[in-house]
Amino acid sequence: MEEALRAAHRALEAGEVPVGAVVVCDGRIVGRGWNRNLTDADPTAHAEIVALREAGATVRNHRLGDCELFATIEPCTMCAGALVHARIKRLIYGADDAKAGAVHSVMQVLNHPQLNHQVEVTRGVLGGRCAELLQLFFQQRRADNRYS
Repeated sequence: MEEALRAAHRALEAGEVPVGAVVVCDGRIVGRGWNRNLTDADPTAHAEIVALREAGATVRNHRLGDCELFATIEPCTMCAGALVHARIKRLIYGADDAKAGAVHSVMQVLNHPQLNHQVEVTRGVLGGRCAELLQLFFQQRRADNRYS
């Protein structure tokens, strides 16, 4: 999760919402991602998607059944669906997302009983630090908007 937090800081430095993700297979990092929506002008460039794309290219397979994904925040609907399609074995995430979380908070896309793949989930890992980074970003953004 420390690596995912480092990736989130890269997003923050770029002016993006500070979310980071890392894909680990057999104990080594095969994919890293951070939010790049603004940078890439791409609505799908969420940290998890970027990390999954890099992991697929690294292992040369779109199926990542022996891999785990670490994310600083609970994945949204799009990212949860991508985890299912990639056949990720395990998701480990930091902070819950009360507005868009699709694992536990708002809806349960991941591990929906009608889907053809189930993902082991561990939540709350370094959750306080992950949430704090996001809260700081949005507090600063609100403060900047008051004076612009």
